[in-house]
Amino acid sequence: MFDRLEKMIGSESLGKIKQTRVMVVGLGGVGGICALSLVRSGIENITLIDYDVVDISNLNRQVVAFRSTLGKKKTEVLKDLILDINPKCNVKIYDVFLDSNNINDILNGYDYVIDACDTVKTKQAIIKTSVEKNIKVISSMGTGNKLDPSKLEITEIRKTINDPLARIMRKWLKDERINKKIPVVSSTEMPIKVEGVVSSNSFVPTSAGLLITSWLINDVIN
Repeated sequence: MFDRLEKMIGSESLGKIKQTRVMVVGLGGVGGICALSLVRSGIENITLIDYDVVDISNLNRQVVAFRSTLGKKKTEVLKDLILDINPKCNVKIYDVFLDSNNINDILNGYDYVIDACDTVKTKQAIIKTSVEKNIKVISSMGTGNKLDPSKLEITEIRKTINDPLARIMRKWLKDERINKKIPVVSSTEMPIKVEGVVSSNSFVPTSAGLLITSWLINDVIN
């Protein structure tokens, strides 16, 4: 199934990808498409973490969301989709809320961890633990209230602009004296002011997830 990819990157690089162990935290608009595209790119060892179920509000942007999957656990829906793509894939799922109380027990034996969650405290725990355990980490910053996917970029977190979530994370990194460079996907687009809940769409979070996949795969083979 990877013939066309192998012709482009070579059998040695494809072998490296297949052996790479990845954890994806958060299976929403960013994390769901990222996980699927990683598997389509050759990743065969993947762990999925999310404590949520598919809701009707997810239908406009999340790959796990269909009328037929409403109320089902996101981890289980995504695992089924992954195995439908590649039955050889080793998929582990955790239906938990990842935080500082359980992350040390869960985040072990991985080459990469992808932070695609929405909770600031969890993001902080992921970055801190990954740095401590020398696991490569990439974090998704804010994709809500934005309409232009062309403004997304992979950058170091301290170089982000117009991203309220990244601003919070930058201050935390400074307070914690974490000096390691942390790659993130972030948008330079000014957020659109919206009353009430954070708004989203099908194309900005999806583009962010695909950028993360691109970064990870290129990092593995280069």
